[in-house]
Amino acid sequence: MNKQGEWSQLTFVSLKKRKKMKLKNNTILITGGTSGFGLEFAKRLLELGNTVIVTGRDPVKLASAKKNLIGLHTFQSDVSNPEEIAELYEKVTGQFPQLNILINNAGQMRRMSLHDTSIGISDITREVETNLMGPIRMVQAFLPHLKQMESAAILNVTSGLALVPFPIAPIYGATKSGLRSYTKSLRVQLKNTKIKVFELIAPAAKTPLNDPFIGMDGFEVKLMEPQAIVHAAIKGLEKDQYETYPGIARMIKIMSRVAPAFILKQLSKPGANEMAG
Repeated sequence: MNKQGEWSQLTFVSLKKRKKMKLKNNTILITGGTSGFGLEFAKRLLELGNTVIVTGRDPVKLASAKKNLIGLHTFQSDVSNPEEIAELYEKVTGQFPQLNILINNAGQMRRMSLHDTSIGISDITREVETNLMGPIRMVQAFLPHLKQMESAAILNVTSGLALVPFPIAPIYGATKSGLRSYTKSLRVQLKNTKIKVFELIAPAAKTPLNDPFIGMDGFEVKLMEPQAIVHAAIKGLEKDQYETYPGIARMIKIMSRVAPAFILKQLSKPGANEMAG
């Protein structure tokens, strides 16, 4: 057998021995778990037999989620606040020492014209603090704990808009692009640990995130059901598929490579008059 054949055989054996992610009997923390993807993740993962913890900023929404999902654990916490993340870490790891999966889902998306002078220099970065700094700080806080677990995972929820700009939501796209880059680097740095790093590249969905864009001139995107997106993400986790592109996100991936100018032109149509200044 030649060297190439030996290498192929070794690779096959290595892949065969690799343990797939088991989505049962885990302890899972989900940020932004009171609506949208976060709430759907919580529902599905509870059904699979996991201990599930969600965070959110709104105590009323947290109480509603806990009432509707039997067995759900909740913590009020804002991922844009480093002090609250540190406090969350102490509380969660103290009460749930078997925590082994972190899902960074919390996020916000704003329809924005950069011509609008009422947007202050502090407010302009609000999405950066939640969508990008939040996951980075959450990982940094929980990483030492996760490294002690026999099996662990981190799932970062990004977006098809990490692949191509959506000009009417300029800060959101920048944060998701940054989170995607960070996720790839994190995966490389953790390759010799027991922590697997996954990414859900989500398409536009029927969640509160997209409510400000519905009915906007030029916004003709077909919104995908969050249940289908979360189902795809869970299947991806089970298969050790580190990147999952549900629905139109896969088409955006292809178009961003073969026709980037065309896809940017299409995504520049929603809110075109608003952005003209």
